[in-house]
Amino acid sequence: MLLAALFGINPARGPEDFGLSERCLVGYSSGPPINGGTYNSNLQIFQTRGHVVLYTEMIHEARVVPLDGRPHVSPAIRQWLGDARGHWDGDTLVVESVNFTPKRASFYPNATDAVGSGEALHLTERFSRVDIETLRYEYTVDDPVTFTSPFTVSLTMPRSTGPIFEYACHEGNYGLLNALAGARAQERVVNNFVSR
Repeated sequence: MLLAALFGINPARGPEDFGLSERCLVGYSSGPPINGGTYNSNLQIFQTRGHVVLYTEMIHEARVVPLDGRPHVSPAIRQWLGDARGHWDGDTLVVESVNFTPKRASFYPNATDAVGSGEALHLTERFSRVDIETLRYEYTVDDPVTFTSPFTVSLTMPRSTGPIFEYACHEGNYGLLNALAGARAQERVVNNFVSR
């Protein structure tokens, strides 16, 4: 069922039958957790006095993470990207996210797989500089409903001097309208054949 949520149902009866990535709600590498993809895998991190912003190029996600120690929102409030809270542990930024919607997976190991439900997910991300050119990104997936124990992934991200481009997922995108129009045309052909 989660693969259908991510990639959609064919033929689509309505816009809700399209996958989450097709509807630009969550993307393959945008996270959380952030897993590199084949393109648009850039990440920009910037900090204000009380927040850190984690901006991923894919699906142009901007997660605004409070650093002021406030508690998480009520578990009754479920969000696509969870409810993130951050703090500094020395030179390492630690971001803990909970309250993910059950409409998304707890883990996307790659672009074609989805595992678990976000409902029980507690995600801990750690961002630390290895050197001026390298960021270490570690995340721990803790989903006791799906996995027998938490697991941690660690990867390095090289610094990029290039710009991050806007991932204009819907601008000029006629895919949804055309796919629905195609599904309706297909239904007319089938209905005409069946009624004969």
